[in-house]
Amino acid sequence: MGIVAMANSSCKKQLQIGNPNSPTLSGNVADESGLISLAEGGVYENGFADGDGWLGNSYFSLPYGYMELMADNIGADASNNQITTVGYPTYFIMDDGTKITNGSPSVSILRAYNILGGSGNNPLFFQWQNMYALNAACNKVIQVLPTIKFSGDATSRMNTVLAWCYWWKGFAYSQVGTMYYSGLIQDSGTNATNNHYLPKDSILARSNYYLNLAATTINGISSSSDYNTVLGELIPPVYQVQNGGVLTPTMWIHNINSLLARNIIDNGLAPYVNGNPNASITKASTGNLTADDWNNIVTLASNGIQSGDYVFTAQSTATNSIFTAGGGNVAANTTGNNISSTFKISVRFVANFKATDKRLAQNFWQGSVYNNPFYGTPYNIADSLSQSTTGVAILGNKLVGGYQVYIGPTYEENELMLAEANIRLGNIATGLSHVDNVRTYQGAGVASVSGTVTTLAGAMAELTAESRVSLFGRGLSFYGARRWGWIYDISNGGGQYGQLLYNADGTWDTNVTVDYNFMDYWDIPADETQLNPPASGTSPILNPNY
Repeated sequence: MGIVAMANSSCKKQLQIGNPNSPTLSGNVADESGLISLAEGGVYENGFADGDGWLGNSYFSLPYGYMELMADNIGADASNNQITTVGYPTYFIMDDGTKITNGSPSVSILRAYNILGGSGNNPLFFQWQNMYALNAACNKVIQVLPTIKFSGDATSRMNTVLAWCYWWKGFAYSQVGTMYYSGLIQDSGTNATNNHYLPKDSILARSNYYLNLAATTINGISSSSDYNTVLGELIPPVYQVQNGGVLTPTMWIHNINSLLARNIIDNGLAPYVNGNPNASITKASTGNLTADDWNNIVTLASNGIQSGDYVFTAQSTATNSIFTAGGGNVAANTTGNNISSTFKISVRFVANFKATDKRLAQNFWQGSVYNNPFYGTPYNIADSLSQSTTGVAILGNKLVGGYQVYIGPTYEENELMLAEANIRLGNIATGLSHVDNVRTYQGAGVASVSGTVTTLAGAMAELTAESRVSLFGRGLSFYGARRWGWIYDISNGGGQYGQLLYNADGTWDTNVTVDYNFMDYWDIPADETQLNPPASGTSPILNPNY
């Protein structure tokens, strides 16, 4: 299949091994240097570079873009890869009661374009393709590893490469299990596939297995110098800046724990609909998070990413980057004049900032007005900002090297998981202190809320608003909207209420009801299922709740 075939294409840009136009394992991966190059390129090229001419030019522009579109943080009117339809609600009701209905709701669009060979217009295809290509590349490295003679402390060097592969396999399975209703476990270095589709819970369990295996492997490394040398070669030097760098073993364990916590929180429900933290969602593909879940999240995130830890990042460079400064991520595609930008910042996103928030003042300007029945906006994201001089988080920057993309979990995400878990466990002041930590970290300059907000509903209002604001563009926003119940059909307890709408005549509606009615976990792309038909009795390839 085309998805698997990508596994041997990982020798471009960062990789300078043999003939880059004709790579073979025997010709290019015969020593330690070749193996490390394969392991580096297999992650960054196969996992995150755009090989199909999609919107933008990396995993962080389109798959992450879908997450922001379906969270109503951005809108779009371009037809590329169905970005204008995938995040458009089924209907919305304006202040005067006028109901605007979408004749082609998101679920219908997703299924209409989920056909073999229709990948260019099939939103379901891209994340699946890249994550299984990433997984296959790691499988190949693990397969070749025993044939390589390592220098220095050979065991420590080999285990550093193994931990690298285990971490990225855990990441890939996490992405698949959190987005798709079913998936495949592919752990063979021969790229052999199977047609035994498993439920998402099994895919997430496989993610947890590899993340824990990575942690065990890291803890067993005895030579810190060999570890630092190898990891410093696996992470491109151009990505070892700002919050990226050669992670210490402790930092890497922190990243692992944060991703393990994410696997729990992003795959359960904790409805907060219309100001009600006790709302109920029916016909969902997952159940409510339990007290045990929240306690497990607290345990993991308490030993998760700390302020000052390095995390896995990428950013544009003048040469040899996996994406460009102008189109390689959600923020770049939203930055600038909203008339010409690919993505348009939603007024419902901007509404989450407090009026005194320095991030609001620094990152947005008003002037150009984009007109659209639902995504009309007077807001534009400012470009060419400098966090180093302002200390305030940047939402968008098209300068080369000016914007850092986060691949895995971050300090802010970890703090917000601690915040939400504590709030749901009744520790409201503690939970809100983590919200305050994020605002301080991003230079928001707003008053602390811990100790001033004491109700569960009020705490959830602070938590959800800050999550939308501080995690923008990181491929997480849809999962929050799903967990809080907003993306579900109103008839099933979902929807959003009291929302803003900017009209073409410059007036505002301020009490809009929105019925998104999005598919909570995606179907498997037909490019997989048509070429690899499911075995009898395996998990459904289509989400049966839609």
